[in-house]
Amino acid sequence: MSTTNDGYYEVVWPRSPRRLQRKQLAPRLQSLEGKTIAQLWDYLFQGDKVFAALEEGLKSRYPGVRFVGWREFGNTHGKDERRILADLPRRFKELGVDAAISGMGC
Repeated sequence: MSTTNDGYYEVVWPRSPRRLQRKQLAPRLQSLEGKTIAQLWDYLFQGDKVFAALEEGLKSRYPGVRFVGWREFGNTHGKDERRILADLPRRFKELGVDAAISGMGC
């Protein structure tokens, strides 16, 4: 049994309709000089060493830059992940954070 379709095939779009609207990105900082940077980490792949190196390099390049260390926030990929991430906007405001570096290990 052979059916012909004369070269026409039904096609479906592989993407679903958008559920969320895009949000405008925050404006980029002109400089890190005098800014406060949060360090977020998932406790994998030696982030403690990576953040120490980043902190040292950024301090030498941008006078007055301050850091809020990863210990302040907790594991961003652990059992309390949802609570920690949901609480970030409040914590950032409370701590005067201007920017964040989020490190993750694979």
